[in-house]
Amino acid sequence: MNGQAITLGYYVDGERRTSATDRYMDCHDPSTGEVIARAPTCTAAEVESAVASAKAAFPAWSATPVANRVQVLFRLKALMDAHLDELTMLTAKEHGKVWGEAMGDVLKAIEVVEFACGAPELMKGPALMECSTGYDTVQYRESLGVFAGIVPWNFPAMIPMGWMAPLCVATGNTMVLKAASYTPQTSMRIMELWTEAGLPPGVLNLVTCSRNEAEILLRHPDIAGVTFVGSTSVGRHVYETAARHGKRVQCLTEAKNHALVLADAALERTAAGIVNSACGCAGERCMALPVVVAEESIADRLVELLARKMGELAMGPAYDKSSRLGPLVTAGHRDYVVSWIEKGIAEGAELVLDGRGKTVPGHEGGFYLGATLFDRVAPGMSVGDQEIFGPVACVKRVKDFEEGLAVMNANEFANGSVIYTQSGYYAREFARRTHGGMVGVNVGIPVPLGIFGFTGHKNSFFGDLHAMGADGVRFFTELKSVTTHWFSAEEARDAEVRNSWDGMITMPK
Repeated sequence: MNGQAITLGYYVDGERRTSATDRYMDCHDPSTGEVIARAPTCTAAEVESAVASAKAAFPAWSATPVANRVQVLFRLKALMDAHLDELTMLTAKEHGKVWGEAMGDVLKAIEVVEFACGAPELMKGPALMECSTGYDTVQYRESLGVFAGIVPWNFPAMIPMGWMAPLCVATGNTMVLKAASYTPQTSMRIMELWTEAGLPPGVLNLVTCSRNEAEILLRHPDIAGVTFVGSTSVGRHVYETAARHGKRVQCLTEAKNHALVLADAALERTAAGIVNSACGCAGERCMALPVVVAEESIADRLVELLARKMGELAMGPAYDKSSRLGPLVTAGHRDYVVSWIEKGIAEGAELVLDGRGKTVPGHEGGFYLGATLFDRVAPGMSVGDQEIFGPVACVKRVKDFEEGLAVMNANEFANGSVIYTQSGYYAREFARRTHGGMVGVNVGIPVPLGIFGFTGHKNSFFGDLHAMGADGVRFFTELKSVTTHWFSAEEARDAEVRNSWDGMITMPK
């Protein structure tokens, strides 16, 4: 282990604490392979203390006027802007995504902080005067209590500090974040910025732990809801367990996004978009584009373009601004992706570009894997149907639009789907009929802005309310309906109740 590796803590009551655990997870710099930090596997008692802190902070925070709550977020946004380069470096160093992608990770978190600053408007409910004679009804959005956020390793800033914390906190709730043990340092640094912005102790807490301790969050009686991002198998467990214990749940899970490329597509631009989507973040994102469904008439030319552009990607350390393809997050994950490449070969797919065995001079210990391309991936080949989470792209050949759409819709995942075409008719048909929850028309990464929702479908999402946008506000709040009736002194003396609904039924004349 590198002698300079730091020992990390956890955050409860607005302060960093040292864990009593004797178990730690190594955090690497994937660009060099060196261990740079050790994240604690917090004890069950420490996880419980984070929940207790959040519970204790909830009454005062939820009673704080929303206009006052969002002042903290305005200050946080300014601090994150001021520390953008520092946060970008942290993200690049602990995850391995290259500089531009690491900055994008942080900027997407800031984007949702900005959106959450609108909570005074977003939390307003509907009202109707004279909904029945003499009766008025207004609905209020109220906070629920303590939420748990269970975070993956692939977006250290955007997911915990974008999708989860800002809307939760702005709407008057408190939270316990279970950060990813591989990549906790970015969110830990932003925790410090929350405190600097004036967030009261206990409103936001952060732990790192194993699945055993995380299970506490799914069953704890003081947890009102759980938001999760990760694999489908774990997400299904989180959803079933937390819902069974009476909690509100949203689980964003795996993907195998497909792009349909029609014969009229602008192929050079299309290939560039596909490579950016398939290989950006080294493919370690649920909105990657790892499958291309190409019309047979242009498939050969498209494969040639993809292979050339993927082969030209400059592979190097994440924090070198000239790098275009960084390392994978751990050696174990690189080996996992390599096993998928070997599986694709065994299944009979044609290996056009092989990224195995690549190294970067001066960084031979890094967890690098070159871009990899398979052609003629047939139905039933798991390499074309299951999430790999690496820079591996597959080409499926079809005869026309209808066959291509059918191939895409047959997949069990439906996070995103893309079409490349110059035909307005086919673009509209695709948007209407695709199963994908986020659709791109000549857009390789169709992630909506934070003012919208992240709307995966099928086995890419479990729940009713999605992350971000109006759904995100609804997820962290519940409606209260208040009906009032005021009457004159004369009416007050009339004790007769005219019907069992106390006048709320509008009788026909």
